[in-house]
Order: sequence, then C-alpha cells, then structure tokens
Amino acid sequence: MAKNQYLKSPDLFPVTEQNRLISSFGFAVLWTSMAVVLAAFAIGGDAIQQIPLHLVILATLVGSVGIGVCMTLTGDIGIEHGLSFPVYMRAPFGTIGTHIPSIIRGFVASCWFGVNTFFGATGINAILFILYGIDQWFLCFLVFAALQLLNTAFGIKAIEKFANLAAPIIVIISGWMYLVLSDQAQAAGRNIWGWVENPATGTAVIGAFAITAMATMGFWGTLAADMPSISRFIKAPKHERNWFKRNKAQLIGSIVAMPIVHTCMVIVGAVSYIAVFISNPVDALVETSSNVVILGILMLMIALAQWSTNTSSNLIPAATIFSNVGGPRVPHWIGVMIAGLIGILVQPWNLFSIIVPALLIVGGILAAIVGILVVDYYIIRKRRVNVPDLYEEGGQYHYWKGLNLAGLFSWLIGGGVSLLIPSYSYLVGFAIGGLLYYISAKYWWFRKYRQEELEDPSDERFLGLTVGREWFIDEEEEEEIEQLAEEA
Repeated sequence: MAKNQYLKSPDLFPVTEQNRLISSFGFAVLWTSMAVVLAAFAIGGDAIQQIPLHLVILATLVGSVGIGVCMTLTGDIGIEHGLSFPVYMRAPFGTIGTHIPSIIRGFVASCWFGVNTFFGATGINAILFILYGIDQWFLCFLVFAALQLLNTAFGIKAIEKFANLAAPIIVIISGWMYLVLSDQAQAAGRNIWGWVENPATGTAVIGAFAITAMATMGFWGTLAADMPSISRFIKAPKHERNWFKRNKAQLIGSIVAMPIVHTCMVIVGAVSYIAVFISNPVDALVETSSNVVILGILMLMIALAQWSTNTSSNLIPAATIFSNVGGPRVPHWIGVMIAGLIGILVQPWNLFSIIVPALLIVGGILAAIVGILVVDYYIIRKRRVNVPDLYEEGGQYHYWKGLNLAGLFSWLIGGGVSLLIPSYSYLVGFAIGGLLYYISAKYWWFRKYRQEELEDPSDERFLGLTVGREWFIDEEEEEEIEQLAEEA
C-alpha cells in the first residue's frame, strides 16, 4: 500500500450527514445504557467509609457534571467535522505521535471491557448456581467475553438491541435494591443518611469529597477524550453557529442523563456497603435477596447491561484506535479482538479491588489529553481544521517525523504532575496539560510548523457543519456516497 494511503482507513473517514442516525432522545437512551456500569458501586462503597451519603451524592454529581462538560466540549469535534478521536489527535500530536496517547486510551477502554465482563460473568454464574448448583465463574467470563467480541466485530444488531433493554430495567431495579438494602441497614441500626464507617474530620472531609469527585471524573475519563468517536454519529443542524443549539443532544445526554444514572449507581453502592459491608453488587445481592426469581432476573439484566455498555463505551472506541494505529491492514474486527484480549489478560477480577486509586491515576493522565484537545480545538484553532491534511502523511500535521513535540511534552508533564496530587488529579492534569500546550504550541511549535487554518482562519475553508460542509477525503468516496444518496 502506498505510504500516502496509510492514514486513510475507511473506518476513520469523516461521518457524513446521512450516516448520523442518533437523535437527542437516542443519545440520552444510549447514555442510560452506557452509564449502567456496576463498577460505579465501588465508588459509593469506598466514599461512604469516610463521608456521609449526602456528601457522596454531591461529590458524585459535581464530578459527573464536570466530566460531562468535558465530554461535550471534545464531542463538538465529532459534531462539527465528523471526525473520530484518533484522527483529530493527529493535529495536537502528529500523524505518528497520535498513536502514543491513543493507545493509552485504547488500553484503558480494554481494561473497562474486562471489568464489565467480569461483572456480567458473575451475574451469569449466579444464575447457574441458583438453578443448577454450578459454580464456574471463570468459564462464564470467557464465554461472555467471546459473545460480546463476536457481537461487536460482526454487528449482530438484534442481540445489541436486546441488550440495550437491560439498562433501563437495571435503573428501575436499582430503586428496588435501594429500598431493600436501606431496610436491611435500618434493621441493623444504621441510618443510611448519617452512618459513616470512619468519619473524616476537618480538612480530611474536603479531601475525601475531592477523591470521590475525581474518581467519578476518572471513571468517565476515557469517554471525555474519545467522545468525538461517538458524537460524530449524532444528528445536528447544519448552518447552526450557536454552540449550545448545535450540541443540544450532547448536553442532554452528557450533562443530564449520565450524571443522574451514574449517581444512582453510586448511591446503591454506598447503601450496599452500609447494609452488608460489601461493595461488589453481585455478592451483596446474593447475600441479601431470598427471592430466587427476582434474583435470577436481576442477574440476567446485569449481564445484558454490561454487554450494551461494553459495546458502545469500550470495544468500539478501542477498536477504532487500534485500527488507526495499524492502518488499513488492521480492520475493525481485528481491533475488537485486540481490545478483548487485553481486557482478559489484565485480570479484571483483581483490578476491581484497586479501582478507586486506579481511577485517580488514569483520570489525571487522560485529563491532560482532554485539556490539550480543548485548547487545540477551541483556543488555538478556534474550531477550524484542515481536515483533508489529517489524512495525508506529508501534510501539515506530519510535523517533525510525524510528532508534535508540543503536544507530547505537555501531555507527559501534565499527566506526570497529576500523579503527584491524586486527590485533584483530573483538575491538575487538565489545567497543566492545556496550559503548557497553549504556550508551547502557540509560541514555539506552530511558528516552526505553520498551520493553514491559523494563517487563513476562513470559515468556508475550515469549518464543517457550521457552514453546511461535509468533508470528503477523496473523489472515490464522494462519488460512492452521492450514489448511495441517489439510490436512497
């Protein structure tokens, strides 16, 4: 394959209007599905050990709304230009440099696939144990992982739609879980609104509050970076210059639907710990429920909910990244299999036991990427992008041997400093990464490597949806899309 075609993987081309099928309501429903991640129970179980439930809820809302704002900011890249995360990353990191932070994001998504699969597998194992006395959770884990990988790689839509039904059912059942566990806590003499295992005092309360908020931001940190890969499929009005109107669907999903559902998950985790001192929701349910039928249905919903979450939040974004790294020789389905293999090899059953500290570390590293993306897209380029050159090996984004050193150094320093202040890791990583990038890119790198959209900030040349433009990478792609449109 010619060198100049290396960046032109069909899976990474800009998404055009006719392929944007997600409505505002559909995105809110998608978020309801994605936010039903039972690992979020661990945040509640960890936080309630130091601060009371009302502060746990407030910290979770602060963190989830904050990360929702970050998601919406980066998501405009997909709305405006139809670009995915790994493609746009070529602007602040270079055509080769994009692979380094992208692989980190793909690795984290793959780990989440493993954690969610572990939860789903324990639900399946619980069903088998209830019905037949069979206890083979690891076999359930392998089979459940294989089914999800095949579904995602080959697009078995009927199964995916069925799995999506599980998410809203889980939200409803979570209300039932809350009531059951609250009653059990009350019977044990523990008021859920006042009980704390080891109450933090003085400034320690602020620290515990911040850790809960930062853990929540780290929890969704991968999607804050990778939101363009999803938002590029959202319907949005052409010729709309108002940012809020153009991103209405994103705002409803990321700042309303996600915080509500995620906070519900955290609340149930906290109440579960108050009631039985167990953060793992499956173990808590098995221990507290005597209704075999309800328990069996719930475990089935748990498995299906993790299935739908993994498909949209983890496997597809990770596969897109790995496909970008490998070029056209690594199609989407191989990217899916790579993500699945990583998710299995990291041993997610052990990873869950250290999930909150891991979230603080990962959150800071990813936050530096998000800060760089926001600064590059909004402050430096002012949303104008020379999209065709993103797909050219010798274009303006090749920089020095394919690397944008301003982006790479800013990310390494911002992510590194965030590790020194874990209680505020996301804020630190975002601020330092973004600030360093602004200074180094504006006053050093882009003076050395000129950018067309900065030299001639033309709306007509470099904006997308705002001026009614749809980006086509080559004539063959444009002719094919026009032919499909005529047939439709």
